Amino acid sequence: MDIREGILLLLIFGAIILVYQGQSVKKVYQREVRKRLAQKTASSEGPTLTEKDMENLPEPVRKYLAYVGVIGKEKVFNARIAAHGEMRMDAKRNWFQVKTQQYNFFDPAARLFYIRGNMSGIPMVGLDSYVRGKGNMLIKVASLFTVADAKGKEMDSGARVTLFNDMCLLAPATLIDPRIHWETVDASTVKATFEDQGDAVSALLYFNDQGALINFVTDDRYYSPMGKSYQRVRWSTPVKDYQEMNGVKVPTYGEGIWHFAEGDFCYAKFRFLEIEYNCKQFK
Repeated sequence: MDIREGILLLLIFGAIILVYQGQSVKKVYQREVRKRLAQKTASSEGPTLTEKDMENLPEPVRKYLAYVGVIGKEKVFNARIAAHGEMRMDAKRNWFQVKTQQYNFFDPAARLFYIRGNMSGIPMVGLDSYVRGKGNMLIKVASLFTVADAKGKEMDSGARVTLFNDMCLLAPATLIDPRIHWETVDASTVKATFEDQGDAVSALLYFNDQGALINFVTDDRYYSPMGKSYQRVRWSTPVKDYQEMNGVKVPTYGEGIWHFAEGDFCYAKFRFLEIEYNCKQFK
């Protein structure tokens, strides 16, 4: 074998590794989703959400559930959400395009968020998960090199907040969940505390005059760009452009914003393309 053949073999071997590593993250995502879909499926004749289910909720939340149209619809046990958008690592870097798909499960609680994109010409894949009360953010670039594999109590709290954020904004029928404790602040604001696996996170929910939820603000998330250091920072997700998807009004545009002392940093902008509830098979 001459040197040219050796280099060619190395290139082929490297390409195979890249493909395998990129697929491995996706395969983990698919396996974990399918496992949960098999554990619990919702019947097409499942129980419906009634006024009685909402009797202990604060008035702004009851108004919100009426606005989005979940009353009389099937209760929600899981959700599939597809989106595209753009993200950036810090305020000085350029935005990069991303596509996402996620499955959320609400009893027991789990969130599996698969993301793929292109950072400065380099492909990246990631899996942001919340399983059995534990959070993990795994990111690979070039489908091979792990640049983040964040775990720990800070990630647990952040992942729990993110699941609860999805419940509030994208699966509003789940707000009848008994694990949520409510406190009315005023006619358009409530404080909500969500408890799971023995730990709790809280957020302020802001509603407009029509009853739509327009912002979710929490102090229980941690800024950690590479998963090596953590800073507790206020986090919000303002949303707008409500449209009906599968019989329920949901926001189709949202942002992720960190509120640092020196100023706000918007790091994510998403358009929600598909939302499906009570999925029975992986799509």
